[in-house]
Amino acid sequence: MSERGDAPSGTGGASAVRPAGYLPRTQSRWAGFVPTPVFAPLELAGGLAQLGGRVLASAVLHPVGYWRAARDEMYGVLKVSWFPIVSAVFTFGLMTGIVAENFSVQVGAGNRYGQYFFIVNIREFTPWINSMVVAGVVGATICSELGSRKIREELDALEVLGTDPVRELVVPRMVSITILTPLLMIVSVMIGVVCALVSSVGYAHVPANDYLGSVYSNLTVTEIVAALVKSTLIGYAIGLVCSYMGLNASGGSAGVGRAVNRAVVMSFVMVFIIDGLFNLTMLGLFPELQTIR
Repeated sequence: MSERGDAPSGTGGASAVRPAGYLPRTQSRWAGFVPTPVFAPLELAGGLAQLGGRVLASAVLHPVGYWRAARDEMYGVLKVSWFPIVSAVFTFGLMTGIVAENFSVQVGAGNRYGQYFFIVNIREFTPWINSMVVAGVVGATICSELGSRKIREELDALEVLGTDPVRELVVPRMVSITILTPLLMIVSVMIGVVCALVSSVGYAHVPANDYLGSVYSNLTVTEIVAALVKSTLIGYAIGLVCSYMGLNASGGSAGVGRAVNRAVVMSFVMVFIIDGLFNLTMLGLFPELQTIR
């Protein structure tokens, strides 16, 4: 069996053989004949699928022993992400609200502004900006931490001691980011609604009752559940991509930086893909979502 990828890092010979427990990079002999541009995406997809399956199996089949670490990770995530998320949602939400309100007033539908903004807010704008901040702040942190441990050969040391690095390091981080992403999305939606209210009342002089009435008429259980499920999937995908890139970092501190860059960019792409596919699926399963109340 041969391996494809960068040479193991470190100065000692202990890392000459990569432990297959957390680096799913082993390949068969036929893979050496596949061109790299073709093989690399397949290897990446296979590695992500394998790591994602291991995390799910570990978290679901053995749901004990990692919640304290997950709680600590959630606290750390909140500390580093609450201010960027609040600032981004408030700034962009207020700007978007003023522009949208200006258009609504020009066409004579200022009192109907709330329903349009709320649908855009809960389906597209807030999940997107929330996911961008989570990927850029939390995901980058996860990738850099795991990558640094990989460079310092701490993961190899855990394998030697009989400890599964995926269970000890990856599962708590992915559980925390998967749970916190939809919770942060709820807060972001509330901030967006308040920003739209400020722009509606303060800029367009539309009564608050008209705005809130149109918002509540479109606030359905289906919309809320769909937004929560989509944010959960996005949080899991961000954690998976960033964890995989961190576990496969190589080339010293510069290699960790490259891994973080690739992880963040790929997370952004995954957010757009999941968002588009999920919205199309929901509109197909629930055609009433296309009706504005």
